[in-house]
Amino acid sequence: MSEAARKIIVIKRPVQAAAHHGGAWKIAFADFMTAMFAFFLVMWILSISTPKQLEGIADQFKMPLKVALAGGSKSSMTAHVIPGGGVDRVHMDGETRNSQAESGNDPDDGKRLEALKERLDNMIETSPVLRQFRPQLLIDITPEGLRIQIVDSNNRPMFDRSSAVVVAYMRSILRELAPVLNEQPSKLTLTGHTDATVYSQGDKSYSNWELSADRANASRRELVAGSMQDGKILRVMGVASSVNLNQEDPFAAVNRRISIVVLNKRAQADIESGNTTTVTATPAAPITPVTPASPAANTGNTANTGKPANPGNAANDSYNSSSGIKSVNTPRGARPAPLNPSAAKPESTT
Repeated sequence: MSEAARKIIVIKRPVQAAAHHGGAWKIAFADFMTAMFAFFLVMWILSISTPKQLEGIADQFKMPLKVALAGGSKSSMTAHVIPGGGVDRVHMDGETRNSQAESGNDPDDGKRLEALKERLDNMIETSPVLRQFRPQLLIDITPEGLRIQIVDSNNRPMFDRSSAVVVAYMRSILRELAPVLNEQPSKLTLTGHTDATVYSQGDKSYSNWELSADRANASRRELVAGSMQDGKILRVMGVASSVNLNQEDPFAAVNRRISIVVLNKRAQADIESGNTTTVTATPAAPITPVTPASPAANTGNTANTGKPANPGNAANDSYNSSSGIKSVNTPRGARPAPLNPSAAKPESTT
């Protein structure tokens, strides 16, 4: 068969347009872009926030949802138990106490100590004198107040070895801190610490207890020399190595330190009230007066025996029934008669 005779077959099929599937993908894509925008916005806010602001944000996530929506105190602070069982609502799991609660439950006092801590941190970073000693300055907030610990190091000790002589850079640290601490309304306590290294004679003579107390008192003198008022210091004491900063190594250099605590109101009140002793006076027993003898006894009146009394030689007795005391009244110029006449000895004539 020739190619001309071959029949060309053309197949034509109708083209049908696809059905309209809607814009659901657009909505999904819009939600994805919104979530990404919100994520990058949160990351940007966290990058420019201060550590104090980040701590406040973390506290918001630790707050129960019911309290966050309805307001009020935390649900774990209430003593009421929700009926139906469940966990103990008084338990404080998942919640942290802020520094204000640790500072005597006084919000203003806690804010003052927080501001002081931030000020000291900034002063250490900006001061050319204190910046080089930054690893040896530890600042934290305790239940008693703001604690500043000046720790020792092997290459840079604060005192001469086994003595309370303050070295030059320790003197510079204390005198730099003195003006700032003197501005605080509350008082301070100073505590000296040593390591566990003991003297050759042990505690029989001069020991770590005396050394820690002497070092604390030497630090007090440097603070006073740095323009601090002496009345700002409430207590100075030495505790030797009884409170180690490094519990695993009692001979570590960081255990040799001076702790300065700026007291909060509650801690200061506790110390001051503990030093006050109330003495209650016990009333004395009443004294029963002795009944005086009758004046008629010295006039020679007749006694109960019917015989006249001798005013010149005999003594007149009177008995007080209420006190049980017998009083002997001797006339002026007469010798008292002996209580037991049979045992009396005659006077010597020589």
